[in-house]
Amino acid sequence: MSDLDELYREVLLNHYRSPRNAGHVDGATHAADGANPLCGDEVHLELALDADGRIADIAFSGHGCSISQASSSLMTEHVKGRDAGAAFASVADFQRMMVEGNPPPDADFGDLEALAGVAKFPVRVKCASLAWKTLEQALRDGRLAHAAVTTDERSQ
Repeated sequence: MSDLDELYREVLLNHYRSPRNAGHVDGATHAADGANPLCGDEVHLELALDADGRIADIAFSGHGCSISQASSSLMTEHVKGRDAGAAFASVADFQRMMVEGNPPPDADFGDLEALAGVAKFPVRVKCASLAWKTLEQALRDGRLAHAAVTTDERSQ
């Protein structure tokens, strides 16, 4: 295993074992639930947009494999503080990375690049994408309600 592969493995394990932004958001303005019935991953996402349309707070709960949980943690860190438009763009960039196996050259993904290798395992792409698709759904039509998404219905 290369040093870079080992670093990425450690990043993912760290986010799985010590997830960031796990829990609930007091005063959430948007929420959505996502599920991947094929492997049992589930995520509940809550976020609060401020008056300027920025993600002031975001949290997730649920259960699933290490990839889905690490991706949820990494996603919340990446979009927290960004405006909704930038969050939508990040979802699209992440999906491109899941298809192409490399982060888009103009995307500042940082630790999210640890998930690029998932593209080599098509069955695991849905695990990595679940939180991102749930974020997209929450921003699109999860205001003051709980939107739902399943990875079976919304493929790459």
